[in-house]
Amino acid sequence: MDASQAEQQIALIQAVAKRDRLAFEQLYRLTSPHLFAVALRMLRQRAWAEEILHECYITVWHNAASFNSALSSPLTWMTHIVRNRCIDWLRSGYARQFHADEAWLDDLSSTPGDVSLDEQHDREVARLHHCLQHLSSEQRQSIALAYYQGLSHSDIAGWLQQPVGSVKSWIRRGLDHLRECVGR
Repeated sequence: MDASQAEQQIALIQAVAKRDRLAFEQLYRLTSPHLFAVALRMLRQRAWAEEILHECYITVWHNAASFNSALSSPLTWMTHIVRNRCIDWLRSGYARQFHADEAWLDDLSSTPGDVSLDEQHDREVARLHHCLQHLSSEQRQSIALAYYQGLSHSDIAGWLQQPVGSVKSWIRRGLDHLRECVGR
């Protein structure tokens, strides 16, 4: 995100703090694709991600006055709201019940041939885990922040207090290593 986008988002958050509905709508249009992607990546259920996104924008509406641009960019602040709400959702009893119901349905529909697919999946996961362990800590952390938290390169650089170029390099080299190591 460039400086002009950050300034625009800061101005929109300040307007939202004054209950400006048009600013809130514009903030939503600018940030919802990114925030929805973060929620969907964490929850892996479209309906859940939509629900979380809705709740998060209600939180933004009510707490916009507490946003401090000296501490983070607006998108980083909102991403943390989404991330924390997703974690709460995953810890909730409803999420566990849904997964239990899903597992029960999977058991009903499984056939003996599915066992080999499960074993293959387990081997692939183990291989990826092995490959991740061979990345440098900077590469592993940068990739995790980018792909699991949905942070941009500049947000990661700010988080790690490193130059943006270094972060981009760590991610690129880390992904190259993973591609090579996994064998795809």
